[in-house]
Amino acid sequence: MSDTNIELIPIGSVVKLKKVEKPVMIYGRHQIQAKSKRIFDYIAVPYPEGNLTEDFNVFFNRESIETILHSGYDSPIEVMMKEQIEKDLSNSRKNGMKHED
Repeated sequence: MSDTNIELIPIGSVVKLKKVEKPVMIYGRHQIQAKSKRIFDYIAVPYPEGNLTEDFNVFFNRESIETILHSGYDSPIEVMMKEQIEKDLSNSRKNGMKHED
């Protein structure tokens, strides 16, 4: 499970993942991977290429982030959305949905 002490970061953030050479840009949070039906904290695309095809989507959790290279826009609405997503992720785990580690 994700370490709930690590706060979610905003959409548009560019991060370097552990064990992945290329940076990725986050474009979604609290994502369910269609093939595995597993829940992930984030979905991202390669940076700077962006969306190529769904084969290049990267699903990962917050503990996989090595470095935040650029943080996305952190507005008051983002803060409210982040709080809701954290609640949704917590509820998903409590309800037994698969959350990928």
